[in-house]
Amino acid sequence: MMTSPAPPQGFEPHFRRSPLTEPWEPIYSQRTNDRVIIGLYARDTHTNSRGMVHGGLIAALADNAMGLSCVQVLTAAGRKPEGGLVTVSMAIDFIGAVKLGQWVAFDTQYVKTGRTLCFAQAFVTADGDVIARADARFRVL
Repeated sequence: MMTSPAPPQGFEPHFRRSPLTEPWEPIYSQRTNDRVIIGLYARDTHTNSRGMVHGGLIAALADNAMGLSCVQVLTAAGRKPEGGLVTVSMAIDFIGAVKLGQWVAFDTQYVKTGRTLCFAQAFVTADGDVIARADARFRVL
């Protein structure tokens, strides 16, 4: 089993755990006023049968980062969604691969909030190189 080094400065254990992400731990996050950046070190448990980090993991954590970033922006505007958000639609483009041991970051670059919908775009990087781009729409509950 590969042990992960300490996360980059500013990252702490992710505050939002779920049964889906439990096998992927440790997952880290960093909160700012306008986003939640999620990160992890690529390990064997993140890979598919070809030894590459699975696209499903990348999609799930991009979705998580964008949704939490929408909540951050809404909360900062005094509109915290008491019922949370649900994903209405999401698209992702895979444009690179992740090697084992790389730091993978899910960083939301754009959030636009409306009355009932939020729009977000995120870039996923491996040691700083973009490997995926995602965008999603979320329903405010």
